[in-house]
Amino acid sequence: MSELTFPIVQDYLASLVPLREAELQEMEDYAGKNNFPIIGPVCGYYCYQLARMIGARSIFELGSGFGYSTAWFAKAVKENGGGVVHHTVWDEELSGRASRHLSKLGFADLVQYHVAEAVESLRRESGPFDIIFNDIDKEAYPASLDVIKEKLRSGGLLIIDNMLWSGRIFDSKDFSPATEGVREFTRRITGDKDWIVSLAPVRDGMIVAYKK
Repeated sequence: MSELTFPIVQDYLASLVPLREAELQEMEDYAGKNNFPIIGPVCGYYCYQLARMIGARSIFELGSGFGYSTAWFAKAVKENGGGVVHHTVWDEELSGRASRHLSKLGFADLVQYHVAEAVESLRRESGPFDIIFNDIDKEAYPASLDVIKEKLRSGGLLIIDNMLWSGRIFDSKDFSPATEGVREFTRRITGDKDWIVSLAPVRDGMIVAYKK
């Protein structure tokens, strides 16, 4: 067991993900070459699986980048019979890039774009949603939870990225707003009886929480 390291496990998990569409692979290549943070194929496929399992047809992303995670959710929604995935970013250029990628993937009619602050955009939507995906600035995680809980349906899933935060949550000297945000969010949701919560140590850690 001493040779079973975290990188070896992550590489093995990545090897199990089926071959992606050329456009998704292009998005992965762009992210790698430009050091742009995406959830990657293992977490992307996991999100797709979860969305298919619950028959999700309404999904809201808090922080969507240039649409990589959106593509996985849209793929599931399309296979579930149609619906909508809400893509939210502050940046017009990222929103435009996402639109081009998602159109090439055949998801143009499934995605609604918001160029605005993500939590406020969610607050304005009527909901309820089958899945809410949270990947905003980490210091803003705790304040997002009440809005998420209000807008997610009973039996719906909350998926939160970066919950291991590259190991910074284990550093007793790290009290930065982002690290403290991840810690506080984790404490709050795992201590709330209205959620069933698991943290999967894939990539940078992904929490999946079921709303009772």
